Amino acid sequence: MRYLPHTEKEISEMLQIIGLKSLDDLFETIPDDCRFPDDSIDLPTPLTEWELNEHMDKLAAKMAVPPDYKIFLGAGSYHHFIPEAVKQLLLRSEFYTAYTPYQPEISQGTLQAIYEYQTLVTLLLGMDVANASMYDGASALAEALLMAIRVTKRNKVAVSRLIHPFYRKVVQTYLGAPGFETVELPETENGTTDLSNLDHLEEFAGIAIQSPNFFGCIEDLRSCAEKIHKDPKTFFIVTFTEPLAFGLLKPPGVYDADIACGEGQSLGIPQSFGGPGLGMFATRMKYVRSMPGRLVGQTVDKDGKRGFVLTLATREQHIRRERATSNICSNEGLCALASAMYMASLGKTGVRELAQLNHDKAEYLKEGLSDAGIKLPFKAPTFNEFVAEFPDGFSKKYAQLVEKKIVAGLELAPFYPELKNHYLLCATESAKKEDMDILIKEVAS
Repeated sequence: MRYLPHTEKEISEMLQIIGLKSLDDLFETIPDDCRFPDDSIDLPTPLTEWELNEHMDKLAAKMAVPPDYKIFLGAGSYHHFIPEAVKQLLLRSEFYTAYTPYQPEISQGTLQAIYEYQTLVTLLLGMDVANASMYDGASALAEALLMAIRVTKRNKVAVSRLIHPFYRKVVQTYLGAPGFETVELPETENGTTDLSNLDHLEEFAGIAIQSPNFFGCIEDLRSCAEKIHKDPKTFFIVTFTEPLAFGLLKPPGVYDADIACGEGQSLGIPQSFGGPGLGMFATRMKYVRSMPGRLVGQTVDKDGKRGFVLTLATREQHIRRERATSNICSNEGLCALASAMYMASLGKTGVRELAQLNHDKAEYLKEGLSDAGIKLPFKAPTFNEFVAEFPDGFSKKYAQLVEKKIVAGLELAPFYPELKNHYLLCATESAKKEDMDILIKEVAS
């Protein structure tokens, strides 16, 4: 049955009421040079279903994805194996919702799933309380800084230059319009954040550090905490792009972080050409009412039976209105469920073993490249990605490697102009020894 919401007569009557002659008049405010003339779009002729499938296959074949390509690229999105159980459970029809219900108490299954997710996140990050997830790691960091501004009533924040460049752009978007000041902290020669010149802490609402940072280097979070907490009001915010690292490294909560936030894509979520992601956000219990997003809690009903409720919902449409701590309208429900399934499937021991495997494979590649004469500019320890400095003219070699279906990391010069010929390489558990040996041999030749 066709759905025709308005007849021509109804459209004519509505246009007459607002004083317009045609639908085209609705777009008069759009400049002519921003419009497409009716005959300017050269659309292809229609395709049959099988012709369309063939066309889509050809487009897909242009993408460099595993297993056809040997990918040594991380930089905030990581290729990990996902247990088949996670994939199959997510196919269940009752899980096909990515939204926290408006009348949540009738959706006990959804609430319990989110509650389990929150519990697992607090265990992984060593924090007191976690929300029901956010859009992605970048928005989670921006919301963390806004939370610090709200709590401290200060208008200035500092972010490490070694935080993911895209995250820093999102932070500027969030904080720039309201007029909040953002200071970037430089890096040291060993690839970690330099806090030595961070003075007047009483001016800062929060200071954000990424670990492992964008160069793959592990920050000394204990020293960072000691420096930042010289002013007890300044928030110490730890962000991340690779949460699996905390299966091996001590979590942010151990170092007295006030907020831990970042991207959860590594935990059971496919890369999917860049999205969707999962914004993980955890904090201390004393800040729970200042936390953005939503929080599911456990309770009992009038009969004493276990139940779950939407304990905090801080969006502007709820009772807080202009006092809302966030305007994020939904959590990444399905992605959060996937990550909960993933963490539960691996368990504490499995997460630790997988993290160790990631570390060891990256170390194998790092040592192999070093033995082949490739310079490793930063001495700080790394987790599953690192920076390598290749000889001049490596861009030509890089293109040749792509033709051989090898993607040798991410060029850093577009983000850090001073790092010419520097590339960020990654090796997760999906990297095969023989593929790493091929890469080492190719770059050494």
